[in-house]
Amino acid sequence: MKTNKILAAALVVLMAASCSPKNAATSENEGAAPANVDAKSLLPTRAEIDSVSYLLGINFGSFVKGYNFGDKLNYSQIEKGIRDFINAKGNMRDTAFNKQFRINPDKMNDMFNSFLGKRRDYQLAVNSEKEQKFLAENAKKEGVQKTDSGLQYIIVEPGSEPKISLKDTLHVLYKGTLLDGTVFDETPAGAEPILMDLNRVIPGWREGLQLIGEGGKIKLFIPSNLAYGENGNQGIEPNSTLIFDVEVPKVGRFVAKEEKE
Repeated sequence: MKTNKILAAALVVLMAASCSPKNAATSENEGAAPANVDAKSLLPTRAEIDSVSYLLGINFGSFVKGYNFGDKLNYSQIEKGIRDFINAKGNMRDTAFNKQFRINPDKMNDMFNSFLGKRRDYQLAVNSEKEQKFLAENAKKEGVQKTDSGLQYIIVEPGSEPKISLKDTLHVLYKGTLLDGTVFDETPAGAEPILMDLNRVIPGWREGLQLIGEGGKIKLFIPSNLAYGENGNQGIEPNSTLIFDVEVPKVGRFVAKEEKE
């Protein structure tokens, strides 16, 4: 992770208003204070200050949440860091500038990466333990079958023959949940089935859906190594076991093109 790029991206958002084309194109006289007007009346109102302050918090929150810094941060120290930086003296480009702070900002990349690395390692270990326990218990349940890869499944409706092939295009309805029951993705109720190519989905889907035919229904218990693995995905933590209820109302069969003589 390049933390300096992360911080730069966050700062771009904060600077956007002051660098907008509209401001750059204003004339020298535009925005100047009218004559005989109390300068204090031109200042932002308390409501405007509160609104901007809140939005600065939103922007910072998006940074914290987006890079998974967690919910155990010391916000009093965050406030102290903000105030220390605002009150710092001198030119930010000078090498001596950073010596004013309790921790040198030059260490930011290393400390952020170490912190996030430890959080990720913990998350990987916890989710791996949950996965092993769940799959061991789930395999004992009635109707649950298992493949050599570790995929577990229940065929609710086998569907028609022939079975789905890897090159087929499927029309599917589905709901994906985490082990705690959180729904992370699903086709909306009453919506038309989603069209997808079987060879472009996660390995657990590729293997599992070839066990049924058109009109089939299957419940998939997908180990993390057959899903998004240690990287995870949006809303899905690393090493997460995924559960899918999938229905395939229609299959577009792959037809090989005949070679011309």
